[in-house]
Amino acid sequence: MTRLLNTAMPTRVSDRGTYTYVAVYSAVLYTVLLIAPVVAGKLIQQFGLTPVQLGGLFSLELGAFSLATVPAYLWLRRINLRTASYLFTAVVIAGNVLSGFVDSFPLLMAVRFVTSLAAGSITVILLTLSGKTSNPSRAFGIFVVFQLAMGALILAVFPALFAGAGVSAIYWTLAGLGVACLAVVNRIDGEVLRREAPSAAAVRTKVPVAKFAAGLAAVFLFYVALSGVWSFMAQISAAARTELSATSLVLSVATVAGIASALVATVLGDTPRRRLYLIAGYVGMAASVALLFGTPGLIQFAVAAVIFKFAWTFILPYLLSSLSDLSGGGHVMNTANLMIGGGFAVGPVLSGALIQSGGGSFTGMLALSLAGVLASFACVLLVQKRGA
Repeated sequence: MTRLLNTAMPTRVSDRGTYTYVAVYSAVLYTVLLIAPVVAGKLIQQFGLTPVQLGGLFSLELGAFSLATVPAYLWLRRINLRTASYLFTAVVIAGNVLSGFVDSFPLLMAVRFVTSLAAGSITVILLTLSGKTSNPSRAFGIFVVFQLAMGALILAVFPALFAGAGVSAIYWTLAGLGVACLAVVNRIDGEVLRREAPSAAAVRTKVPVAKFAAGLAAVFLFYVALSGVWSFMAQISAAARTELSATSLVLSVATVAGIASALVATVLGDTPRRRLYLIAGYVGMAASVALLFGTPGLIQFAVAAVIFKFAWTFILPYLLSSLSDLSGGGHVMNTANLMIGGGFAVGPVLSGALIQSGGGSFTGMLALSLAGVLASFACVLLVQKRGA
């Protein structure tokens, strides 16, 4: 189907600039979420936090990332995106610098909230610009790949690099990475949304409500299912009495598989086979969840974990590009950011409650996650359906 806004799209040179912007910012911005395992112990040591306080801090940051969607409805199409990027990046840099000096936990929470709100605002720009390129699947693939690559690097390097340092050193490193991002802001077309605002408004009125709702539901249910399962992968393995070292090795291999599949999706980009790829990915993800039922041995657990991570990161670029097709990006992708954050927040909490209510059994949680994958799949099929 011909994209309605292609006539107003930037050239391929601008696409390359957008890809660079997306790659750098997605790697750096999501570092704040990926460092949670590294920074947790240092925060407990410095502030004497309880598990509830620590969890509250991380939930606050995740929530701020998602809540950035709300004010973006007001500014996204009214402000030059370069100006907005410089402004929000400056807030992220200042917030990380200040976080290293704060010695009061309530003040730290306030600073982290504002910092994450600014980072989430840039994420809205990332998702929107990715949908505006001539190859959205490739742009969203880059968005996923560089997050995963940075995550793998952080988990490998940060614990050793900051072993003898306080939490301030980590926050100041994040500030330095933020400064590096400023170099790529001029690679994007800052006026693309303001130029297209009238035509985009006309297009949005033609978007079928059922498809719009189904697309958002697909993203939300997808993230509820994946975050719920992935958060408890190690516990599922431990319940089968698998050694921690073996579990860690399996999850590391699964992470590599995830990076590989996202790279494959990035290289393939938009393709007439997108529907087929989505079907294959969802089938793989559902099968991997099914393999986790009972008490899977090491081999079965390893197969399930690798397929799960491979399928999840392969699906995501095509899922997001399917959603962006509904109106060429804009506020549809802004709302998608809210669905992503909401799904990430709901999944682990809901899974934990089901595990606890089931007396430690993972059956209820896995059943819900499997249902979430299948429901997301059904919603995607509705979005892909022609003439709906």
